[in-house]
Amino acid sequence: MQSRRTSATAAVRRMSERRSSGRSSRRQSIDPTRLVPMDKVTHIGGSDDFNVVFIGAGNIMFGSDEGPWNHSFRFEHKLGRRLKVVALIDPAIERATAVLQKKCDSFVVSAYQDTRVYKTLEDFIKNMTPRERPRAIVIGSPPMFRGSLHVGRDIEVQILKHFPGVAMFIEKPIATGPYEYIKDGFQVARMITETKTICSVGYMLRYLKAVQLMKQIIEENNLTVMSTIARYACAYESIAKPDWWDKSKSAGPIIEQGTHFCDLSRYFGGEVDISSVQAHSLEWDENAGQLSQMRIDESKIAPENRIPRVTAATWKYDSGAVGSFTHVVALQGTNYSCELEVYADGYLLKLVNPYVQPVLHIRRPGDDFEQTTTFPDDDPFFSEVSNLIDIIEDIEEDPEAAQILSNYEDAVKTYEFTWAIRLASERSRAAKLKASQDAGKAQKAQQTE
Repeated sequence: MQSRRTSATAAVRRMSERRSSGRSSRRQSIDPTRLVPMDKVTHIGGSDDFNVVFIGAGNIMFGSDEGPWNHSFRFEHKLGRRLKVVALIDPAIERATAVLQKKCDSFVVSAYQDTRVYKTLEDFIKNMTPRERPRAIVIGSPPMFRGSLHVGRDIEVQILKHFPGVAMFIEKPIATGPYEYIKDGFQVARMITETKTICSVGYMLRYLKAVQLMKQIIEENNLTVMSTIARYACAYESIAKPDWWDKSKSAGPIIEQGTHFCDLSRYFGGEVDISSVQAHSLEWDENAGQLSQMRIDESKIAPENRIPRVTAATWKYDSGAVGSFTHVVALQGTNYSCELEVYADGYLLKLVNPYVQPVLHIRRPGDDFEQTTTFPDDDPFFSEVSNLIDIIEDIEEDPEAAQILSNYEDAVKTYEFTWAIRLASERSRAAKLKASQDAGKAQKAQQTE
């Protein structure tokens, strides 16, 4: 199909001009013109120190070769010399000390030269001086240690108790604990809301310029979404972390990885009717589920904890719209293949390759051809951090100009949704196995008659 190509700058300008002459009602989006590339932004103003505590010294916080995540890097670029990381908390002291030393050997030494390493949050609390009180706490520890009311898995509750009013940034998913803990997550969300704590959860794809442009097209044209279709195919060859392949530790690829596209589906389709979720899976022990380039030894993982190779789900939204999501563990190399389609009357909005070089295809009423918009050098990780700090600093005159796109309650709903997909796929697999066993028994009984 032919397409018409345009730049993101031109597309954003048109939408902004349309807004400035239109409505001022409360939005679920932010103005894409706010999403400035990191290399084009100047450090936030002010001369006072901006104290931050990092919980977790792993890849999410300090980067790796597996992906673009690196929260410390974004905080450094947003705050410049104002950034003071007063504490780095991680039980793996040696790892934390090593990454801290790398920072101190670099040009951002001013942010880390006085950083102290602690095993636990409690250790920091006992030794914290008044000058070290943080303005923000970044939680990048494994999700199994957060999102509940249970001791050892309740980092948010502890922060709310000891640092009331201090903003939090929490990585996604909010937890990977047992399904029964979901109710805890909603309780934590109520505590955050009741204390008026600023809290942002790391569903960074909502901050893509392409996603915000999609949202604005829907809002400006008063569209009602009819369907969302999402596909996420990961490059499993590059995933060398054994825990990722173990459902007892990662909770499975839908909850740990596919959560981003489940979240985007909700962002456009609205609330999901959880009771309507249905799903099927291709499992490791089925002929089509054999993988040739795994970098981990799956034989060391209990059979019941090995992840599915494909999960395909469908559901209804409360609005009546229909959604679907397929997660595939099939590609080799390093590049993923991910797409999200959103349909409304007369419109198709198709987001392609959101993690690397986002492309948005738009088909509008009265035109059989797609308009294609590219978004080079967009960094949603920086946009979500930048947006959060702007809110903490309260620098916006327009309260709608800066708003958190994924709050804690919203993140819990996405978590609940991903669990619903996993459980639905496990139910369908169990039903298939039972039917096969029953058929075998019946056949055997016929043979003995």
